[in-house]
Amino acid sequence: MDEADVAAVEAAQVPPPTPVQPGTIGMPDIEKFDMFGAGCSFAPGKGIATVALLQAERGFMKIDNKIVVFAPDAGSGDLPLGAKGKYTGGAWSFILDLASEEGKQSGIETVNYPARLVLRNDHDQIVYQEDGTAQCGS
Repeated sequence: MDEADVAAVEAAQVPPPTPVQPGTIGMPDIEKFDMFGAGCSFAPGKGIATVALLQAERGFMKIDNKIVVFAPDAGSGDLPLGAKGKYTGGAWSFILDLASEEGKQSGIETVNYPARLVLRNDHDQIVYQEDGTAQCGS
């Protein structure tokens, strides 16, 4: 009984989530971390500033001004060009949900999709959630 009480108290002590504002992934980041290749990127709102980059082997976000490398969740849904719907990295995980039936050609090798990005902390709390555009291409 005591162990159950302690567990209940510890569970109740999870702090409320601290919102996160992901940074823009720029060309210096892309070059430094060799982010070149096929996959999808996510830009919030109607902007073009990428805050998440998803590839078949890894994903990236800039959190607290540092690039965080994520691993794809093999059991999550498939996105275009080998990207996955969910990635985890250290204390973080994110899901990119895109409307695949609403994709529109945006370039010779790119398609834009309405999308939503959700970032969670290590307590599985949502710390960032935004609608925007996923651009997938090579």
